[in-house]
Amino acid sequence: MSPQVSIAELVPALHPLDAPPLGEGWNLDELADLLPPAASRLQAAVLVGLVQRDDGPRVLLTRRTEALRQHAGQVSFPGGRIEPGDRDALAAALREANEEIGLAAAQAEPLGYLDPMLTVSGFRVLPAVARLDPGFVAVPHPGEVADVFEVALSYLLAPHSLERLEIDYAGRRRQVLQFRSDARLVPHRIWGATASILLNLRERLREAAEARA
Repeated sequence: MSPQVSIAELVPALHPLDAPPLGEGWNLDELADLLPPAASRLQAAVLVGLVQRDDGPRVLLTRRTEALRQHAGQVSFPGGRIEPGDRDALAAALREANEEIGLAAAQAEPLGYLDPMLTVSGFRVLPAVARLDPGFVAVPHPGEVADVFEVALSYLLAPHSLERLEIDYAGRRRQVLQFRSDARLVPHRIWGATASILLNLRERLREAAEARA
């Protein structure tokens, strides 16, 4: 495990709520040859929910149902496309979290943003980070969410927990991130875009710590 990090310590590592990051995703180099032009990319947001427990902060994750057209059965954060009626990415992330797992806006304290990232499906995803009410009880939408679970933040930040796999895809070698399997700590495989968002959180924490040193 990595040293315990409090939720309050995360805030300096995030983009402020009133200044969401602009521009391309931080992983553009890895996916540039697979993506549509920037002007036609779809805008999306996810909610990285943190829950304070007796043993430290935990990250709330979902596993999608097998019946979905995209990313069936995969572990993800609550989220989806930013709709015209959404005020901003945070509003979209909170709306999606309400629809998917029954989270009320009053049960989330927004803290800031991570860096935007790109997905092979053509989305630019902006992760919003929020502290969740420890008393929140998830009510999964049966058509979208098969399971809601928590993983210790300390495990997700530990360097040994994340591994990089190399695969041949669309004509060249590429890296896929995944967290090592540990049934005691991680009930489902965390990989791909979700693992990349958690890597970005780790990297932003490291950069914030170096800036303070």
